Amino acid sequence: MGKINVTIIGMGNCAWSLMQGVQFYKNAKENEFIPGLMHVNLGGYHVGDIDFVAGIDIDKNKVGKDLAEAIVTKPNNTRKFCDVPMTGIKVARGMTHDGLGKYLSQIIQKAPGQTDDIVKILKDTKTDVVINFLPVGSEEATKWYVEQVLTARCALVNCIPVFIAREKYWGDRFAEKGLPVIGDDIKSQVGATIVHRVLTKLFRDRGVKLEKTYQLNFGGNTDFLNMLERERLESKKISKTNAVTSQLDYQMNPDDIHVGPSDYIPWLTDRKFCHIRMEGLTFGDTPLLLECKLEVWDKPNAAGVVIDAVRCAKLALDRGLKGSLIAPSAYFMKSPPVQFSDDEARRMLEEYITGAKEQPVKKSKKKS
Repeated sequence: MGKINVTIIGMGNCAWSLMQGVQFYKNAKENEFIPGLMHVNLGGYHVGDIDFVAGIDIDKNKVGKDLAEAIVTKPNNTRKFCDVPMTGIKVARGMTHDGLGKYLSQIIQKAPGQTDDIVKILKDTKTDVVINFLPVGSEEATKWYVEQVLTARCALVNCIPVFIAREKYWGDRFAEKGLPVIGDDIKSQVGATIVHRVLTKLFRDRGVKLEKTYQLNFGGNTDFLNMLERERLESKKISKTNAVTSQLDYQMNPDDIHVGPSDYIPWLTDRKFCHIRMEGLTFGDTPLLLECKLEVWDKPNAAGVVIDAVRCAKLALDRGLKGSLIAPSAYFMKSPPVQFSDDEARRMLEEYITGAKEQPVKKSKKKS
């Protein structure tokens, strides 16, 4: 079915893991089991059909470098599992706005010069899908880039918790242009949010009333450094909290649930530690306590999900689907336009992949 031309905004650990993954699995056989991917061939597109045609960043140590050089440039620090060959494509100078926070500005310097013509880059490279990997809290920067994406007429996969796909205004803007958007805030393969969601659903399905819970996360990548600036955390905490509470059919006291990053420990590099505690009541108001710990390499844990999301966005372009995509967003993202249980979202997504029409919004489902 041809190539999928992809532009990445933000050449950090996420971009490194994603580009490694495409290279690592580019020759995978279609009957192979690939950890982290729904299908080697998804709707007619193989992993190897993803073609990175442009990269955008503001870091002076990355702008102007080949994409393959930029992704291994500090402060990137994720796990290397595959060599990425030189691409012949130089990283473009992006727009900063609020993309560089208080703590990131201590280790990253902006590249000199003006912002490149992003619309021209997207058009000249015939970009199909743009991936947003900006830092958490990049509200204005994300919205600026979305305007460039709309003008250049590309699909968008919004991997960060700035709410685009779930908001009617932006969904309508994409629909008016005849373009699809998947978002917001990527779920990892088996990450803190998906584990917490599944356990919350298990409590409800087995009749345990969840009374109190927390999820504490810490790690050593630039995400955790950036999120030391608590003002940038508002949308992240909303996204992660709603992803969990959406699995319940009753309201929890906001004081009884805490979900979010807690600290930055540099020597952990891209490893992320998650601690979850859940207190509930069983039969006869008998107390139940569950605690678990999860350790993952943060960005490889999300890369396969992004590969699937990109291919679903291209399928939407091929099929003329527009606006916020319900099924892909519900399965891939923490804050989709409509929340479903993960098993229902996966069923809907499999139907979407095989060619069924995009799922209608069901009014009975809880909005995120």
